[in-house]
Amino acid sequence: MEYENLVIAYEPVWAIGTGLVPSNEDIASIHNSLRGKTSRPLLYGGSVKVNNMAEIIATDNVDGVLVGGASLYAQNFCEMIKIAEES
Repeated sequence: MEYENLVIAYEPVWAIGTGLVPSNEDIASIHNSLRGKTSRPLLYGGSVKVNNMAEIIATDNVDGVLVGGASLYAQNFCEMIKIAEES
């Protein structure tokens, strides 16, 4: 398979660089739609932080997260890794 390592990350265009996060219902809606088109892993990548990561990961058809600016702070990033491992 040509794309055997393909992972898809989604962030709404209006959220890029704004710090705004769609509702979990909105995240689930788009991820459910994407899941109907692909079996590849689906990541959510908009303003993921320690305080919202567990809820985002628990959302239907979200296989993981793509962390941006929050990864600049080692302590927070390590906490996010711990949350992911516990999910």
